[in-house]
Amino acid sequence: MKKKEIQQLVISFVCALLIYGGMMFAMSSGIINTYWSGILIVACINIVLATSLNLASGYLGQLTLGHAGFMSVGAYVSALCSIYMQVPFIVSLLIGALVAAVVGLIIGIPTLRLKGDYLCIITLAFNEIIRVIMLNIDITNGAKGLMGIPPSTDFTAVFLSAVVTIYVIYCIVKSRHGRAIISIREDETASELAGIPTSYYKILAFTISAFFAGLAGGLYAHYITILIPKVFDYNKSVEILVMVVLGGLGNLKGSVIAAIVMTILPEYLRAFSEYRMLLYAIILIAAMIIKEKNLMPRIKAKISKKTDESVEVSE
Repeated sequence: MKKKEIQQLVISFVCALLIYGGMMFAMSSGIINTYWSGILIVACINIVLATSLNLASGYLGQLTLGHAGFMSVGAYVSALCSIYMQVPFIVSLLIGALVAAVVGLIIGIPTLRLKGDYLCIITLAFNEIIRVIMLNIDITNGAKGLMGIPPSTDFTAVFLSAVVTIYVIYCIVKSRHGRAIISIREDETASELAGIPTSYYKILAFTISAFFAGLAGGLYAHYITILIPKVFDYNKSVEILVMVVLGGLGNLKGSVIAAIVMTILPEYLRAFSEYRMLLYAIILIAAMIIKEKNLMPRIKAKISKKTDESVEVSE
């Protein structure tokens, strides 16, 4: 890494420590109540999901709709390890994440030969296959839900997981492997002619993405303490993909911000009862239009211009 990038990492870690310290103080002192502490935990889980999907869909450029499937694999495997094998929390998370990575590898080898809409449809189909399997095997208790999961997930665990996920993906992107992955997104044919093993890097990015989705699933399972297959349907995959698109494909900071906003915003709109999801959809559409039309720089310029004019008048 370059000196500038190392400095940015150090600053980011210091900021992360300050944020963690501030949040823990606010929670312990009662400034942030139990309800909003839970929302922050869910936000950190969504950060892990969004940043990991950004590696496959943002930097690699492969549009996938199977992320909730890998999340469900990690959630169920981690939960079953905790319930039946009584393994420690961290070990169960790692086992769930590794199994999700293996499933991602198995799915990625045949599907990543496809591109565009075909890849999107195939990954969506695999998502539904995984959900139906979880719904119909006895060990997961089917539609009744898997209960008795130890409530081991806390803010420290999810915050550390989010920081590690962002750091790992950032290091991958800034390495020569990351440059190869980005080159595949820009022009796969040219990358092949340049001698880059495109199949290897596509499967690598897909597997790493599945690993962190499985990690998020394990954290989710040990926080909610009950797993229902319906939670991991295609709507969940679309929700995660929207976070990535809204934050910006190939933009880690954007994924983090979008994950936080899209977790907190529905809670603020909950007071509107049945109109909450309608307002949420309108806000989401407006945000996508602003991003697509690149209106934000113009809005900022107009605001700054009006501010300067008001300052001149006051003087």
